[in-house]
Amino acid sequence: MACCRTVRTYLVVACGGVLGALARWAVSLGLPHTPGSWPWATVTVNLTGCLAIGLLLAVLLARSPGHPWLRPFLATGVLGGYTTFSTFAVDAAQLVEAGRWPVAAAYVLVSALGGLLAVVVGLAAGRRVVR
Repeated sequence: MACCRTVRTYLVVACGGVLGALARWAVSLGLPHTPGSWPWATVTVNLTGCLAIGLLLAVLLARSPGHPWLRPFLATGVLGGYTTFSTFAVDAAQLVEAGRWPVAAAYVLVSALGGLLAVVVGLAAGRRVVR
C-alpha cells in the first residue's frame, strides 16, 4: 500500500508541475523580452510565486493540513513548476523567523550569487561544446 501511495503522490506532483510550467510559459508569452533587457516575465513569475507560496502555506495549508496531496500538488507541483524561487524565499524567511539572520543572509547571497555564477559557467561550457 505504501508503494501505491508514493506513486500517487509522484503523479500528483507531476500533474501540478505541468500546470505550473504551463502557467510560467504563458507569462513568458505575455511578457516577452529580448536578452539583455529587463526580464519582466521572470520577475513577475518569481514574485507572484513567492506571494502564492506564502499565501498557500499561511492560509490554505494551515487550515487543511489533513489532506495528504494538497501540499505536494500545490506547493511542490504547481508552484515548483511555476518557480523554484518561491521555495528559496520560504527557506530564507524561515531562517529569519528563527532569528538566524547571519545564516539567512549567507543563504541569500550564496543562492543568488551562486545561481548567477552557475548560469555563467553553464553558458560558457555550453558555448564551448557547441563550437
